[in-house]
Amino acid sequence: MKKSFFEGIDLTILLVTLLILTAGLLAIFSATYTSGTDYFSKQLTFALLGILIMLTVSYIPPRIIAKGSYIFYGLTLVMLILVLFFGKKISGSKSWFSMGGFGIQPSEFAKIATILALANFLSTTEDGFKNVNRPLVFLKACMFIILPVALIMRQPDMGTSLVFLSLILPVLFWVGLSPYVLFIILSPALVIFGAFLGMNYFIIAIVIVALILFLFKKNVFITACVIVLNIGIGYSFDSLYHKLQPYQQKRIQAVFDPTSDPLGSGYNVIQSKVAIGSGGLLGKGFLQGTQTQLKFIPEQWTDFIYCMIGEEFGFVGSVFILILYMIIIFQLVNNSFLTKNRFLSVSCIGFASIVLFHLVINVGMTIGVMPVIGIPLPLMSSGISSLLSFLVMMGIGMSAYRYRNQY
Repeated sequence: MKKSFFEGIDLTILLVTLLILTAGLLAIFSATYTSGTDYFSKQLTFALLGILIMLTVSYIPPRIIAKGSYIFYGLTLVMLILVLFFGKKISGSKSWFSMGGFGIQPSEFAKIATILALANFLSTTEDGFKNVNRPLVFLKACMFIILPVALIMRQPDMGTSLVFLSLILPVLFWVGLSPYVLFIILSPALVIFGAFLGMNYFIIAIVIVALILFLFKKNVFITACVIVLNIGIGYSFDSLYHKLQPYQQKRIQAVFDPTSDPLGSGYNVIQSKVAIGSGGLLGKGFLQGTQTQLKFIPEQWTDFIYCMIGEEFGFVGSVFILILYMIIIFQLVNNSFLTKNRFLSVSCIGFASIVLFHLVINVGMTIGVMPVIGIPLPLMSSGISSLLSFLVMMGIGMSAYRYRNQY
């Protein structure tokens, strides 16, 4: 009996999730040690509740999750609309409902709902996934992302919007999107990055894009149109960049030179790099980090929680945390391969994409190689909505393992 019980549990996701949660709780306790235990107590309470939810979700059969996916998606869209009218404005963004001293962020749960609805749409065929290389199917799939993104941009919340956009391409590629189409979609990003660095880099980016496109040996007319479009995007970058809000421009500039605004957008990055650098190989020890304990980094327990790990547990602790996340991502992708259920397979890829995007952006923010856009570290940063949403994702990932032999 015990053997069959443990055979149905994805012990890898369960144990690694518990380790990350524990590290997060220690980090939040340290970051708030001199100012009270409210954040730690809330995080601990909802972590315990979230673990129970995660285990419960892992037992729900995939057909039930799939049947409820569209309803869940519709409800989250309604919540995203309501928060624009009745939400609480924090740091310039109307993204939260305030209830009984707690803040609930609908966009965090919309991530799960969007992935599940998209997975249901793509997998509802008898002989395989829908053909996303067909323009109409591709556009319908993109609409599942565009709707919540449009509402979230109204809050406005650029960081969360980018999270939604980050999952569409991995999911579509997983279900059969042509590498040629994938590169066409990604090529403007390369060109824009080159244009940001300067004219010479822009020209190099265009040449690289053109060479790769011609290597695909596809329709010459389409390839030429894509190249012309990229040139147009590159030339229009300057005007688009200046349409960004001043604080957004400063955050991007701070990636390349934090000292350009040392007391503003670059302040957190500078202090975070000091904290991580001062930790050395093994760290200063728990509750011994000067940057953390003296509050040099505002609200460190949220988006900059990772630099506490670097300061108090050093390079070894920082790498250990990264390894744990890599295991989670690998296991979610592995479960996508293992499960015979197409709906859960697509869902796991979506969850893995979100965890990876959060990890890269958040850690990149703390070490100064990514713009500061308010992306929490999964399962570690303080925040009820983020914590519960990621635990639900882990629960569905565990469900993919439990029901891996069911179609």
